[in-house]
Amino acid sequence: MFKRLFAGHMAQAMWLALCMLLPQLAAASLYSTELPPEVVSGPNLCAAAPCRDVLPAAQSFSPRKGSPFYVEGYGADKRVVGYVFLSTDVVDIPAYSGKPVVTLIGMDTTGVITGVRILKHSEPILLAGLPETVLTNFVKQYLGKRGDAKMEIGAGQADGGLNFDGISGATVTAIAENQVIAQSAFIIGSQVGIFKRKERPPAHFKPLAERLSWDALAKEGSIGHLVVAAEDVGADPSKGPYMDLYFGYLNAPTVGTSVLGEHGYKRLMQDLKPDEHALFVVANGQVSFKGSGFVRGGIYDRVQVRQDSASFTFRDTDYLNLYGVEAAGKPAYRESGIFIIRSKNFNPAWPWQLSFLANRTDKQTGAKVFAHFDEEYWVPARYLEGGRPRVERPEPAWHKAWSGKKLEIALFALVLLTAAVLYAQRDKLVRASKRKHKPWISVPRHLLWIASVVYLGWMLKAQPSVTQVLTWFHSLIHQWKWELFLSDPFIFLFWIFLAVTVLLWGRGLFCGWLCPMGSLQHLAYRLGQVIGLGRYQRLLPKRVHDKLKWTKYVVFAVLLAVSLWSMEAAETLAEIEPFKTTFLVGPWNRPWPYTLFVAVILGISILSERPYCKYLCPLGASLAVPSTFRLFGLKRKQECTTCHACAAGCGSHAIDAQGNIDQRECLACLDCMVMYYDDHACPPLVKERKARDKAGQPLTPIDARGYFIPLEKVRSELATKAGQQQGTGK
Repeated sequence: MFKRLFAGHMAQAMWLALCMLLPQLAAASLYSTELPPEVVSGPNLCAAAPCRDVLPAAQSFSPRKGSPFYVEGYGADKRVVGYVFLSTDVVDIPAYSGKPVVTLIGMDTTGVITGVRILKHSEPILLAGLPETVLTNFVKQYLGKRGDAKMEIGAGQADGGLNFDGISGATVTAIAENQVIAQSAFIIGSQVGIFKRKERPPAHFKPLAERLSWDALAKEGSIGHLVVAAEDVGADPSKGPYMDLYFGYLNAPTVGTSVLGEHGYKRLMQDLKPDEHALFVVANGQVSFKGSGFVRGGIYDRVQVRQDSASFTFRDTDYLNLYGVEAAGKPAYRESGIFIIRSKNFNPAWPWQLSFLANRTDKQTGAKVFAHFDEEYWVPARYLEGGRPRVERPEPAWHKAWSGKKLEIALFALVLLTAAVLYAQRDKLVRASKRKHKPWISVPRHLLWIASVVYLGWMLKAQPSVTQVLTWFHSLIHQWKWELFLSDPFIFLFWIFLAVTVLLWGRGLFCGWLCPMGSLQHLAYRLGQVIGLGRYQRLLPKRVHDKLKWTKYVVFAVLLAVSLWSMEAAETLAEIEPFKTTFLVGPWNRPWPYTLFVAVILGISILSERPYCKYLCPLGASLAVPSTFRLFGLKRKQECTTCHACAAGCGSHAIDAQGNIDQRECLACLDCMVMYYDDHACPPLVKERKARDKAGQPLTPIDARGYFIPLEKVRSELATKAGQQQGTGK
């Protein structure tokens, strides 16, 4: 009766707390907001965007202009008082979610930032973790700062740069947003003439008299290759790539001679004026790189060159026919041409990008949005007098996240490695332990639980989540981005560890030894024993457990299915995980239903072993599936099919009536393995020990299979060893 009441009350309490959360699961106001088309790519940005908020001195605004786009703001006297620009028109820097934070920025005519407004973000931590105000307050730090200043997150810069406070719990988001604001402001400021670029010495090419094959040019980087997959723009993939384009810089003598031939190269160089540069393009694809709507006197709207903050477009007068490619081994192509850059601001000694401009279909909303696909090109160093100049590139956000936490990463890796080594040596550890006294297993596990909760969970906030599993699925379906997974070094290393250990041993090592939330539950269970509640601690009846255990799989399946419809909705529903409240944000920073949910879980954990892990955790369910195919499982004897001693003490209810261990449910407590080798606990060994005692036979060691070594085999081995010693004279 008590067990049934306990089971009923525990289930009711968990579901009551979960239901209290449901009203709170409303999407944040800026989380993946549907922006009007006029904001995304329309000519009148400020007709739909709050431009007055970021440039208060302006009374009216121009249409989008320039490349990249910006908007001029006019005062009452119709004079330009500043500029407004949308970050996604200027740079493409993903935040932690893999998507950019869409930011509206205002800057006056002296280069001072007058306002920053977040229009849209896709950061999960700001959906069901940190409040959005941490991001809106973060960007307020940029008001009054010059757009050409060196902006860095964190204190301690010694070079006169500006230091900004980060966002605790969302460091990658802060780093990415800092780069978005700093680079956007500088690029637009340079374009409108506020900021001046340092003069760069002109390129001087070595007079190399050589002709190379197409493959040799491509191998050394003299030919760039830009491919736009049909899937990236919503086109039919059965028709091949949307654009498959090769390009290169013809002014370099070797490239020009190899592609055009000696006569063609000399004629081209004679026609070019100083500060004019020729690029060749050959392409295949579903569309023309010239653009379907090109007319005489117009602009080629599909191809553009970018270098730093400058963009170069081409008119019909900048285009020459390319009648043939002379390089041996050239690929088949459908169209070709030569574009001329006529600007002293272009310097071929520095890297530049060829951009292919297209409309692509947003994979979440289905709407058509403007996008550019870039491929970098840099003339090989051997062509330039003095080699390539030194170029300072913005440090990627993920690289900063790694370089600033070397000590923490080393300690984190040490904790993971320690757990893996201990588990790999589990046979030695359990054989050195006894059922009543097992310090060789108990002490290391308790230390790891404490390290997992305190260091991995609260200090590093390195709690894996089912949202990362969903992101992985979507990356496989849509586009794999290493930067997304590298942005948090601890989560990245944890998932590498999980990928290896789950396939080796199943999910038990992580779920039972290292998961911060699982460890916190088990410490709560131990606390219950210490404070005298051990007599009230119970497990659900096995028949009830066998039904409830499928709940977590249903939760995971629902989250995965919802994510295919809307990743935002799935991330909202993933609040069924208490991880954000417990570790990432803290219960004191959350609305009360979230805190109550965690309190209910820990309260039940004092009386029952790991209830959340066993019945609700979608992360555990996602790891249980590949655990089916693990290489190594826990050992079983033939007698285990009729003996239920291990099953009676299994806190995970992972041993069935036939003595089989369900590796999907096993949390690797190793209690059954301690009993497996204990001749005072394992019934088959107890029976054999008593039989030998009664017969007056000595006990022999227990072998790796969990049986006493036969006495005859021991005597034979001793006799053989004695003979060997006698033969050596020892």
